[in-house]
Parts: sequence; structure tokens; C-alpha cells
Amino acid sequence: MSDTTTASNKLGQFIHELRWRGMIHDMVPGTEEQLSKEVTTAYIGFDPTARSLHIGNLATIMLLKHLQLAGHKPIALVGGATGMIGDPSFKAAERKFLDEQTLRENQDGIKKQLEKFLDFNEGENAAEIVNNYDWFQGIGFLQFLREAGKHLTINYMIAKDSVKKRLETGLSFTEFSYQLLQGYDFFHLYKTKGVKLQMGGSDQWGNITTGTEFIRRKEGGEAYALTAPLVTKADGTKFGKSEGGNIWLDPEFTSPYKFYQFWLNVADDDTSRLLRVFTLLSEDEIKELESNPNPNEAKKALAKDITIRVHSEEEYQKAVKASSILFGKSTLDDLNDIDEKTLLEVFEGVPQKEISRSEYDSASNVLELLADAAQDLVFSSKGEARRMIKQGGVSINKQKIEKEDDAPDFQLLQGKYLIVQRGKKNYYLLKVLA
Repeated sequence: MSDTTTASNKLGQFIHELRWRGMIHDMVPGTEEQLSKEVTTAYIGFDPTARSLHIGNLATIMLLKHLQLAGHKPIALVGGATGMIGDPSFKAAERKFLDEQTLRENQDGIKKQLEKFLDFNEGENAAEIVNNYDWFQGIGFLQFLREAGKHLTINYMIAKDSVKKRLETGLSFTEFSYQLLQGYDFFHLYKTKGVKLQMGGSDQWGNITTGTEFIRRKEGGEAYALTAPLVTKADGTKFGKSEGGNIWLDPEFTSPYKFYQFWLNVADDDTSRLLRVFTLLSEDEIKELESNPNPNEAKKALAKDITIRVHSEEEYQKAVKASSILFGKSTLDDLNDIDEKTLLEVFEGVPQKEISRSEYDSASNVLELLADAAQDLVFSSKGEARRMIKQGGVSINKQKIEKEDDAPDFQLLQGKYLIVQRGKKNYYLLKVLA
């Protein structure tokens, strides 16, 4: 087999990979042939509406990741210009405008996150990051109308589903022009960087094909489009949010512990698809996990793969250790190893109480601490506390209390916390104020 044939087979693996992972929603005719015959440069746009991307964005980042693994060249476009407007596609209302300083801060945060997934080193298919503000800042309004506006009709633009769904509730001219801006992005990258493919979620199909049509009408060129299905839960509802909102890739917004826990707690019916979309596990590895009668093994593999790639091996190990505090065997050393923020997240929602340092110091033994100083947190009376201690069902900071008159000389976690456990599953957090 010649080197040319081998290279072609590798390039063609991209579509094969996406197919078995269920990551293709639609393609412009000829897309597969283009990707099989030569190294193709493709891009996906990310609007900097926040300082961090979230796991909804992660599905499209994985498109770029698989593209690069197959030997093609990925470009991530950070929309410094389009982010000033906001994409109206399938949104119920117009987004609030962000100022330029906020947009730049958001762009910097997104760039750092993308560098965790894509290889930006030298080579034919090294990834690049571009910002559409770099070319839009020099284009005047009249020039843009002459360059872009004359090539697409109002009828063509109104026919897009993303526009039609907003016409009844109202669509500003600013939002209406968004698809023209995104189409011009594709044209600019086609001309300056040889980009022939734009990818994105299925909600972007209208915007992306505006770009392919723009290139065809203005240049007579061939350009392609590929979209992936939006990731939804088995019941059809939107995936990627918890009760607290978006699951972010930035640890300041969603801690590695909460991030890890989110994946551990996905529904059994969703696990197989999430393994295919969000991990780099092979088809055989995923099928082996699916054959395991214990669905938690697949969830652990899912949570491990994603947490390590988004955060790090170290943060993954910390998250596992923190999880074991509530759901497995752990020690005082394990409690001391986690930071205060993670400690509070682990025990979020458990009964808590604050006591003064003088109340803590005045307790002469464990019984007085639990029944008097921390009254009604764990026990309502000394008699109840005494019986539970005798039965061996009380621990403080993972140390079992043997006698009720033991001295309360426990090491305070982070200098202020005591973790009280009653029985196997009942936890309480006692905070000693300075």
C-alpha cells in the first residue's frame, strides 16, 4: 500500500469515526469525498459570551479534536466581532450586548481552554485560533454592504429556520445580520487560510450554509458544511446543566469535584451516547463498558476521561478522593488533603451549625460537645447521644468515638470544621467560629 493510499485512509477515518459515535446530523453533499482526498482545513466558531466554555461547547470541540486526529487542520474562531451581536439561532429573545473589555477577557479564557484539547505545535495540521474582530474592525458599513450584502437575498435569509422561528416574536436587524457576518467569516477564512469546511451544532446549519452559499456566489468556490446533533438527554430535554446552571470548563465556575460528580450522576440511559460524544475511548472499549451489568462502571470511565482532559490527572484524583468521603472509605488524612472549597461542596446540603470558639472550648467531653454545644444538630439530648456512642455509631472527622467522656481535642479541618457522622449515611457539619 502506497504512502498516499495510507494517508487517504487516515483522512477518511474522520467521517467513519463521527458516524459510529453518532456525531453527524447533516452534511453538504461532497463533504465526505473532500475529507477523504486531501488534508482539509475546517473551523468552528465560539462566541465569547462568557469567560469560560461549558460542556455544551465541548461536543463541538470534540469535532475539532477528531478532525485533527485524522490528520486534518482545525481552526477555532473566537468571535470577538460576532460576540458583540449574539447569535439569534433558536434563542427566545435577544441577548444583552457585552462591552469590548468583557469580550476580550472572555476571549482570553476561551483560548486557554481550547489549548487543552487541540495541538497547536508546528506541523501541517497544527491547530490555530483566530478572532473575527481582526478582519471586521477594518471593514466599514458601506464596504460590508458591497462586499457581502449584495450576494444574498432577503428571501434566502428569511427562509432559514433560525430566523423564521423568531419572526413572530420579533427579530432586530442586528440579529438578522448575524448570519451574514458568519457567512463572511467563512468566506474570509476560505480566501486567507484555505478553509473549506465549517462545522458546528445542528442549530448552526442555517448560518453555516449561508457561508457555503456566499462562497459559491461570490467566488464560484466549493465549500462544505457538517453539523453534529445537539446533545440531549434520553427524555429529549437539554443536556449540560445542573440545578445550579451550566457545567463550565473553568474550575473557578465549576470545581473539578462538581464537574466529576456531574458525570457520575448522569442517567443510565444517557451514558452510552455521552461516552461516544465526549470521550476518546475506542468503539471496542465503549462496547465493553456497555456490556458490564453495572452501569456505574461506564459512568466512572466517562467521568474519568472527561475530568482528566478538562482539568488534569491530579484534579481527577482529588475529585475521586473527595467523593470517597461520602460514598466510600476515607480517613482523616483524606479530609485534610482537600481544600476548603471542595470540603464545603462535598458536604453541601448536609445539616450544619455554627458555634463559638468559647462554646467549643468549654465542652469537657464529646458528649457535651454533641449534645450541648451542638445541640439539635446531631442529637436532641444527651441520652440519645450516649446510646448512639455506646453502639459505636458516632464518628468525628472519620475517628470513631469509643467513649462519651473522651476529650474533644479533634484537629479542626481548615482550622474551623468538624465532620460528624451518625450511622453509615448521616453527616453533619459543625463550624467553629474564631
